[in-house]
Amino acid sequence: MTDAHSTPHIAEQAGTLLLGSDLPVHRLGFGAMRIVGEGVWGPPRDRDEALAVLRRTVELGINFIDTADSYGPQISEQLIREALYPYADDLVIGTKAGFVRTGPAQWHRLGRPEYLRQQVEVSLRNLGVERIDLMQLHRIDPEVPLADQLGALVELQGEGKVGHIGLSEVSVDELSAARAITPIASVQNQYAPSFRQSEDVLEQCEKDGIAFLPWAPVGRGEMAAADSPLAAIAAEHGVSPVQLALSWLLHRSPVMMPIPGTSRVAHLEENTAAAAVRLSPEEVERISQLLS
Repeated sequence: MTDAHSTPHIAEQAGTLLLGSDLPVHRLGFGAMRIVGEGVWGPPRDRDEALAVLRRTVELGINFIDTADSYGPQISEQLIREALYPYADDLVIGTKAGFVRTGPAQWHRLGRPEYLRQQVEVSLRNLGVERIDLMQLHRIDPEVPLADQLGALVELQGEGKVGHIGLSEVSVDELSAARAITPIASVQNQYAPSFRQSEDVLEQCEKDGIAFLPWAPVGRGEMAAADSPLAAIAAEHGVSPVQLALSWLLHRSPVMMPIPGTSRVAHLEENTAAAAVRLSPEEVERISQLLS
């Protein structure tokens, strides 16, 4: 089995998609939520390892990093700048705004336009950029008209501070309502082989050429457990169940871009090696049925 050590830029083997029609990215990205402290709050337990993870990410050929102002808060973005600035020409960074944090594991939707504008400005400063490639509304705030929330991002886009606009945790109807206001480049919903409640959203994204970024792409740990339902098929390929789960996602749809996250280099390398795992259509269907 090809591994991340023997194959430089192994993430390239996942293939490429166009984000927002003009940003080519490899279809295996990196989610930078886990590089901060417990409860997605405060600094990482091992700062040197967190920085090493980010640097190893680009060495492996990953050229899309997903983060958010609420990770830390702000710490994830700051670590990305510390580790990777000045950025490689092909590196695309997506961040998010729309959550206010009041403590570890505490998340509160806040979509007031003035707050979103403030947080975009903070993210620009934290990342050290003049324009954010992909700015995602972290959650739709039910207390604020959607047109006002997206309107703030559209205004920032007009000022050259935002490239493309994305959404997170939306339904098909919400995606449609958003697209009536502005073009949407990406949707980030929870999705994994064992968690497919957003199947209809994925299908809509595929129909419309919108990138689909599954968060928690290997579930809540059940894929990696000793009794993983994928253990037998993974053994047939000589890979781990986590690698098999990520490979299944890549085979599931051409608009799929998993963004697994970790705070350890070894785990990052294991995840990224999934880009080289090849499954037949029959195996993809077998896994689909096994976890349906």
